[in-house]
Amino acid sequence: MTTFVDRVELHVAAGNGGHGCASVHREKFKPLGGPDGGNGGRGGDVILTVDQSITTLLEYHHSPHRKATNGKPGEGGNRSGKDGQDLILPVPDGTVVLDKAGNVLADLVGHGTSYVAAQGGRGGLGNAALASARRKAPGFALLGEPGDLQDIVLELKTVADVALVGYPSAGKSSLISVLSAAKPKIADYPFTTLVPNLGVVTAGSTVYTIADVPGLIPGASQGKGLGLEFLRHVERCSVLVHVLDTATLESDRDPVSDLDIIEAELREYGGLDNRPRMVVLNKIDVPDGKDLAEMVRPDLEARGYRVFEVSAVAHIGLKELSFALAELVGKARAAKPKEEATRIVIRPKAVDDAGFAVTREDVTGEPLFRVRGEKPERWVRQTDFSNDEAVGYLADRLNRLGVEDALMKAGARSGDGVAIGPEDNAVVFDWEPTVVAGAEMLGRRGEDHRFEAPRPAAQRRRDKQAEHDEAAQEFDDFEPF
Repeated sequence: MTTFVDRVELHVAAGNGGHGCASVHREKFKPLGGPDGGNGGRGGDVILTVDQSITTLLEYHHSPHRKATNGKPGEGGNRSGKDGQDLILPVPDGTVVLDKAGNVLADLVGHGTSYVAAQGGRGGLGNAALASARRKAPGFALLGEPGDLQDIVLELKTVADVALVGYPSAGKSSLISVLSAAKPKIADYPFTTLVPNLGVVTAGSTVYTIADVPGLIPGASQGKGLGLEFLRHVERCSVLVHVLDTATLESDRDPVSDLDIIEAELREYGGLDNRPRMVVLNKIDVPDGKDLAEMVRPDLEARGYRVFEVSAVAHIGLKELSFALAELVGKARAAKPKEEATRIVIRPKAVDDAGFAVTREDVTGEPLFRVRGEKPERWVRQTDFSNDEAVGYLADRLNRLGVEDALMKAGARSGDGVAIGPEDNAVVFDWEPTVVAGAEMLGRRGEDHRFEAPRPAAQRRRDKQAEHDEAAQEFDDFEPF
């Protein structure tokens, strides 16, 4: 049964924004009291957050599909819809977020570090928010935007100060069990360790973490055995410790050749050349192991390695090794550059940046003009094309943005096809320089003559007053015989 997972593919979906509401305020003796439709709520985000209590990606291995809640639609009476709730996904410290192509999107290190994996859609504006001096009675509202859909890959890279590397059954798990309080599974057959083990070691005033990386074999950097799955856990470690078996039962192996093979795999994997190294000759409690350790030690020291002879079983040489590791970890920490506060860089758009681009494409011999840009694509997604007035409002916005002028400059003619949006999700229509909406029967677009007309009672008072003024004028003009 799988108990540890360090790489998963996650499918996340943010919440959709709620639709705006088209409503007219009504009360006794005032049937048309003005627009009062509220805005839709924002869709929830999907946020990855580092949690120190999480050590594996197992939960997402079993449930890879995650979705945030949608925003609620607006209502009449200027009541806005409720925002969708953000979905917080806890991940282990050291999780790397990548896209399907392998590009790094975020490197989550440190408790509380977060990354918005999918952003919720905006809520649509209600007709109350769309009302203006020119558009006093909008008969439409904007639709909510759909939330982002993302397929991402999560990779866990263990965050530790020291990494123990070496062949299977070299004694790495035994060593970490006696140096720290970690209790890994230990046995004498290959590939016992199927998961990286992490322990905390205290040496004097220095406290550091030590990771036991599963056994490596020749070809691990090309995916052979378990090596490729766990080599990524070495990347974040400051110090590498080669644990060499001096009592191996395999006749074709010895500590020096084991070291050369593991170093070759680390070079092939890349990015680890500048890490300080140390060599631990383990199992010196075995008579042959002690003799072999004394034989190979001068050769290893001649290569520049600092060598320690230990026995995890007999607890020999562990104190000296622990303090030596603490010294190396202290130097590595001191050499690290100081962390600087995150700088917030504001990059305003250029004044002449229209925010869209028009390109010409030839489809089956007919010209097709594609409009790409954040604003035009968002406006199209928010438009209810079953409402003529909403379509006219979209046409006005595109015209004010300069889309029609750009189409003319690109050579578009009346009747040519125009697509707004990407190829897989675009709105295509036959372009006419002047888009006429069906709402013009009510007057100018966005206006309602019913709001301009007086109420019947007031009109009757005006008519009576006009009759009285006319009679008074006739009396004043009367001349007696």
